[in-house]
Amino acid sequence: VQLQASGGGLVQAGAFLRLSCVASGRTFSAYNMAWFRQAPGKEREFVAGISSTDRVTDYADSVKGRFTISRNNAQSTVYLQMNSLKPEDTAVYYCAAGSGTLIIVSTPGLYDYWGQGTQVTVSS
Repeated sequence: VQLQASGGGLVQAGAFLRLSCVASGRTFSAYNMAWFRQAPGKEREFVAGISSTDRVTDYADSVKGRFTISRNNAQSTVYLQMNSLKPEDTAVYYCAAGSGTLIIVSTPGLYDYWGQGTQVTVSS
C-alpha cells in the first residue's frame, strides 16, 4: 500500500485543517487506518484510528472532541478533521495502514505502511 498525505499548513490557534491520505496499491477497505504525529525531539504518537469497516474509532485524549477521523473506502481515502487547533498540535502528521480488525492499536510498530508526512504548524 502506498499512502500519500496532504492538507497540512500554517494556521493560527483556534483554526481548523483537514488532512487527507490517499491509498493505492492494495484493497484499502481491508486495512485499519490511523494518524500519528511527531513533533521535533519527541516520539511519534498516536492521534486517531479507524477500523477497516468504519465501525470503530479511537482518539488520543489530547485530541478528543477536537479531531475527527473518517474514511471513504470507495475513494481509498482517510481524513483527519482538526478543529480548535492549538500550538501543541504542531507536528508532522503521518497516516498509517495496519491489519483490519475491530481493535484500534496505538503502537506505531504495529502498522505496516506509512505515508510521507505533512507538516502542521499552529501559531499562538
